Amino acid sequence: MKFAYRFSNLYGAVYRQGNLSFSKDGNNVISPIGNRVSVFDLKNNSSETLPFSTVKNITCVGLSPDGGLAIVVDEDGAAQIISLITRAVLQHFHFHKPVSSIRFSPDGRKLVVTKENVALLYHAPGKHREYNALVLDKTYYGPYDETTCIDWTTDSKCFAVGSKDMSTWVFGAERWANLIYYSLGGHKDLVVGCFFEKESLDLYTVSQDGALCVWESDTEPSGLVLTKKVAEKEEEKESSLEEGEEAEEGGSRAQVIRGKADSPKDSEINNVRYLQKSKHFFNKEGEFNNLTCASFHKDTHILVTGFASGVFHLHELPEFNLIHSLSISDQRISSVVMNCSGDWIGFGCSGMGQLLVWEWQSESYVFKQQGHFNNMASLAYSPDGQYIVTGGDDGKVKVWNTNSGLCFVTFTEHTSSITHVTFTSSGFVIVSASLDGTVRAYDLHRYRNFRTFTSPRPVQFSSLAVDFSGELVSAGAQDSFEIFIWSMQTGRLLEVLAGHAGPVSSLCFSPVQSILASASWDKTVRIWDMIDSWQTKETLPLPADGLAVSYRPDGQELAVATLDGEISFWVPQDATQTGSIAGRHDLVMGRKESEKITAKQSAKGKSFTALCYSADGASILAGGQSRFVCIYNVKEQILMKKFEVSCNLSFDAMEEFLDRRKMTEFGSLALVDEGAGDGDGVQLSLPGVRKGDMSSRHFKPEIRVSSLRFSPTGRSWAATTTEGLLVYSLDGSMIFDPYDLDLDVTPASVRRQLRLKEWTSAIVLAFRLNEHALTQEVLETVPHKEIPVVCGSLPDVYVEKLLFFLAGCLEKSAHLQFYLSWAQNLLLLHGQKLKNRSGAILPTIQSLQKSLQRHFESLSKLCEWNIYTIRYAVALSKQRGLKRSEEEVVEDEDLFEGMSQASMENTVMVM
Repeated sequence: MKFAYRFSNLYGAVYRQGNLSFSKDGNNVISPIGNRVSVFDLKNNSSETLPFSTVKNITCVGLSPDGGLAIVVDEDGAAQIISLITRAVLQHFHFHKPVSSIRFSPDGRKLVVTKENVALLYHAPGKHREYNALVLDKTYYGPYDETTCIDWTTDSKCFAVGSKDMSTWVFGAERWANLIYYSLGGHKDLVVGCFFEKESLDLYTVSQDGALCVWESDTEPSGLVLTKKVAEKEEEKESSLEEGEEAEEGGSRAQVIRGKADSPKDSEINNVRYLQKSKHFFNKEGEFNNLTCASFHKDTHILVTGFASGVFHLHELPEFNLIHSLSISDQRISSVVMNCSGDWIGFGCSGMGQLLVWEWQSESYVFKQQGHFNNMASLAYSPDGQYIVTGGDDGKVKVWNTNSGLCFVTFTEHTSSITHVTFTSSGFVIVSASLDGTVRAYDLHRYRNFRTFTSPRPVQFSSLAVDFSGELVSAGAQDSFEIFIWSMQTGRLLEVLAGHAGPVSSLCFSPVQSILASASWDKTVRIWDMIDSWQTKETLPLPADGLAVSYRPDGQELAVATLDGEISFWVPQDATQTGSIAGRHDLVMGRKESEKITAKQSAKGKSFTALCYSADGASILAGGQSRFVCIYNVKEQILMKKFEVSCNLSFDAMEEFLDRRKMTEFGSLALVDEGAGDGDGVQLSLPGVRKGDMSSRHFKPEIRVSSLRFSPTGRSWAATTTEGLLVYSLDGSMIFDPYDLDLDVTPASVRRQLRLKEWTSAIVLAFRLNEHALTQEVLETVPHKEIPVVCGSLPDVYVEKLLFFLAGCLEKSAHLQFYLSWAQNLLLLHGQKLKNRSGAILPTIQSLQKSLQRHFESLSKLCEWNIYTIRYAVALSKQRGLKRSEEEVVEDEDLFEGMSQASMENTVMVM
């Protein structure tokens, strides 16, 4: 068992807060999710979570014009400069205060950051020179309140900054003689957005009360004059001020520009002047709430505005003609952005966790995703590992594709929190249990709820299990202490199992027979025989309340997690305990801000609440109310590795010690409830209240792991946490793990065998060295006609290794037929020997099946589309009067259909 699992992707959430960004080509959306950043590929319909994380939740993201760099800033002002090409963190930087917005200049040479009422101009790192730290160039003072937005002119000569004091300030990026600063008013509420016209100093400003001001400048950008004498005089006047001030950004001696309420006057130079040309209003009749965000596309003159009611408008400027208006949500639109071509508009709704991309010309969705806006309670893998189903406290059941990372179906029939979800053995039926007193079954073919199981009297179901045949469905109640058994075929209640004296916390069917294990708070685990009159076969006594139970994949061992922090292992056939693991000290609890006791003392009352065996049964995953997931070796009963699922300090119970700077003589400042005005944490409203809730409060979610599952392929495992659905996968490219290594086993000796055409020997040596690139090179060098001979002469110990390698190559390689030939010959020649070891190689076979199924589906769609394309071309040729007999057309269609069928049959042969 290899423990080289690394974080690979984040599912279950697509947007939390902060600003959205489009990539340079406009095909990717960059979305901040908590303290991570995900990139959604709109062309290929896939997602990727970048392999870095910040200390707290991300509030703003700045993207360079060439798309190579991104600056990510969290709530405290800690920034990271990320290379979007190599996915590496290039530099850490700290602005020491919360940053409201960040924007690169169009030429990529400068960068403006706004914090509080100050605008900071930095020299941005360029691609034509050696990489240096951010160097502060100028500091601009002008607004009297916090800044809100930034926009640059297209020639990077000037930029505008909007503020909460209802003013907009225009600053020069250079020391222009006729434009140092200019203040614009005209609004009665805070400025949400300010936008320059293309190749002009004309300006649009949008305020929160729905007012748009059009400002016209009397000077073109080419009319800005850079006078060195004027700049020298200004520097002399400010030298005394700069000497007394210590630069807060690493001691750099930056120029300081202080604006005043009136424009600078100079008798010798005609300064830039602005005139309010017109003023327009969005809320003429008050039908919309506050304007929350805005975006402007300079080439098409399209202004997009989002409102707190979930409505967005498209206007053409400067005439203010309404193009389009639509309601996309019932929650506040937090961020809006347009791509480079102006065709696609991205929306982010933080209240519901929605991310939408709208094509306004065709009025259709390009991308529409929504995560669980509350905690996720449970997850399950499909038998082939292609799908993950999740259930959350929002009452929704979502199914995610593990290849794309996107949700493709959502079931909303439940009216209360989901407590457990699972797949049946066929992989096409999902079963979910909820606190609303129902258990529902969903069909993945027709995407509908085809069975609803209920109890004779209302109960709340806290656990769920389905037997290996998919016929029996069991659910445990947390208030009546009973277990209900239904038939999947008929939907009838078959039996009610009574015997527990406490809430049933967990259920698990044996993978090989109809035997049910149930853990309860009454300190027992009961083994029920589903065939022999539903009787209790064994009762296992526990030292504390049972919280989770899990069968080993071969059904020969049972693991139970109890309230005292231990994991005990049992043989279910004779009810004997084989060992236990004391894992309480491995949880490493943090101290909540409201707790009166230390983290060390509170950890004594914590325990594991989720268990899962690995695909081969050699290891077990355990998680609970902690930021760590532990993986133990079952045989040795020792801790192998701990995975930290989050380092986000925006969650509660992350730090072992409280921050003494928040401690006062009246207690901790974290206990002071500042009401709805406090922007920290997650908003919590009264049930049923959608608007105008005066009692809404904010709370900090506590980090915890609610569910764990290993993929059937054994190459990944997933955990539902407060942060989302985290997937950890094997990364073979980062590991050197040789097998039976010797001094003679070198890459040179492997290539020497290839030159001698000793194919079998070269493959054996490559696997002994166990380098992925070298093994792939050896396999692709073997001639196609030699594959059956090499497969037949391969030693048995390397057959499984080669199958596992082929399963990984089939996911990414374009040589589909070549690798299918390898897999087909291995299965035909060594099928009987592999069948005798089916339990050990099951993860490898399932991984191979997953790859083949994905290729089969894509090839099937491609062949169908090709048939439709040929039929369309034939019909089009008939309309154009081309003379061709119908017999030839039918023969061509039959020939192509036969070729398509043959290609699909070739794929199915190995499956």
